[in-house]
Order: sequence, then structure tokens, then C-alpha cells
Amino acid sequence: MNNTNKSILLTGTAGFIGSNFVPYFLEKYPNYNLINLDLLTYAGNLENLAECESNPRYKFIKGDICNRELVEFIFNEYDIRGVIHFAAESHVDNSIKNPGVFVQTNVNGTYTLVDVAKKYWMNKPFEYKDEYQDCRFHHISTDEVYGTLSDDPNDLFTETTPYAPNSPYSASKASSDMIVRAYVETFGVNCVITNCSNNYGPKQHDEKLIPTIIRNALKGNPIPIYGDGKNIRDWLYVLDHCKGIDLVYHTGLKGETYNIGGRNERTNLQIVERICKILDEVHPIKNNSKFNTQNSTLSSYKSLITFVEDRAGHDRRYAIDATKLETKLGWKADENFDSGIVKTIEWYLKKYGVKN
Repeated sequence: MNNTNKSILLTGTAGFIGSNFVPYFLEKYPNYNLINLDLLTYAGNLENLAECESNPRYKFIKGDICNRELVEFIFNEYDIRGVIHFAAESHVDNSIKNPGVFVQTNVNGTYTLVDVAKKYWMNKPFEYKDEYQDCRFHHISTDEVYGTLSDDPNDLFTETTPYAPNSPYSASKASSDMIVRAYVETFGVNCVITNCSNNYGPKQHDEKLIPTIIRNALKGNPIPIYGDGKNIRDWLYVLDHCKGIDLVYHTGLKGETYNIGGRNERTNLQIVERICKILDEVHPIKNNSKFNTQNSTLSSYKSLITFVEDRAGHDRRYAIDATKLETKLGWKADENFDSGIVKTIEWYLKKYGVKN
């Protein structure tokens, strides 16, 4: 690698958000070398980064963020000058079944990364080594740490909303946020935190809501919706999130938290109905070979919607107030939900080999 470039450690970027971030970041910053440390759990897929493999400024290392010896080796070998920390176990259902994995990765892994960074970049608390003055640790978190909101549309998560996580997943992310905060306050490490709302877009794992809806609809399978379908989420197009991360990493103030949200609140049922309506237009059931036999009488994918038993501890509503990021750093989402979901569906139709 070109030693005149600055090497940045990215974690977990074979996953959904990270694999959208890497090609964007590589293209925008030709003076950065990007080192991707990823354990490649079920949620990570190197095919998501195939477009980056031949780039000499990108390197993939398979490994665990909890492996301190490996993290120290990477810092020394590549002279790491920044960290953008995506890696996390993130599926709430899985956290209910197996909480320990979430504590290990999200809490211990974050601690390992920020502690190695502190020791590599700093002489002592609040004193950076001369050559590492501008090094920064960016921790990527979630709006789920704030708990749940009322149905009042004026009730929004801000950066000062008290933490009240309700699932093992959100509790583990809240813990990791607190560790990062402690390293700012106790040791003076230059950290920033971003808490984002629900992301959607290309490359998302099949287990998540929007890919599940699209996949089941195309196959003619029931589309499962938890409870009454009225749980509300604030939806953020993944590339808008990536641009927000870029902005905070480069211009955010040390020790600050910035919420990144799309201002696109929808109930789960609204999401399903919108996707079904688009699919009815771009790939109607009469053109779908999965429906040629017993299901041929169906006219809309909406008829596949099936309500299932609600998830334990299912938060009712999340919504982010992104005013701080918009006013202090000038961020603005380029996509609204109606434009972003069309792009998302187009990508999944290609993925699943559907010809319009």
C-alpha cells in the first residue's frame, strides 16, 4: 500500500451499511487506504464488496474485533489513523434467542477497539502523540438505545433523550455507546457517535423486514407482519446514512453524538402495502410464474399479508430528530421513502433474477 495515504480501519463492512459505505468512501477519498476487519458471520457477505476487491487501497482481513492481539497487529502493521466502527450483532430476534453473543461482540468488541486505539494514538490521558493528533474513533449506533416513543408525532428522539433500551440488542448497543463516551471523558480520546434510524436499501440481509417482504411476495409465500402491523419506524436510505457518517467523521465535534434519521415515519403495514403496490406495477402476479397454478386468482401481492404473533418486547415507535446534524453540519437526506424504496425494489428484483 502507498504509505503516503492515511489508513483507516473499518469494522464489519461486509454487512449491509458498511458494504454501501466502502465503495462510496473509496471513490470520494483517493488518499485513504481502507482496512476492513470482518468476522464474516452469517450477516456478512464478501460478494457485497466484490466491486472493491481489485482496488489497491482496499484490504479485507477476516477476524474478530474481540481479538485484541489481531486488532493491535492491524494498528501496527497498517499504522491506523482512524476507526469507523460498524461491526455489530444487530438482529433483535436473534438477541432474544441468544443475548450473550450480542454482549460479546457489541460490548467487548467495542471496548477492545477503542482501548487499542487509545494506546496506539496517545501518550497518556488527554495527550495525543504528535503524529496522531487528528486520529478519530467513530462509533456507529442505533436509535433503539432510546427505547420507545409515544404515538405523538412531535415526540422524537434527540441526542439528549435518556437511554432506555428494551431488547438485549439495544441494551448491548447502549452499553457500547457508554464505553465510547467514557473513553472521551476519562482519557480524552477523540470519539464521535452516530445513532441512526432504520436503514433500507441495496445489500441488506434477507432476514430484515423489507427484503423479507419483497422475497416472500415474489415467491408467493405469506408475508409475515408482527402483531397489528402498526409499529412505526423512521426509515433512512442507506446511502444517505453513509453520507451522514462521512460528514460526522470529518467535521463532527469531539465527544458529540449526532442522530441520523430520514424523517420518513411509516407503520410496518404501510411499508408492506407500498412495496406490494410497486410490485403489482412492475412485476404483476400475472407475469410471475410462481402464481401460475393454485394462486392464479390473486390480483395483488397484498393478499399475501399475514399477521403473526408479536415479537417479545417489540418497541412501538422510533423516530429521530436529525436537526442537530442538519443545522450544525449541513446534512440533508437526498432520498425520501417513496424514491428510495423504488431503487431498493429494483436492486432486489435484479438480485432475485426477476425480469420486468
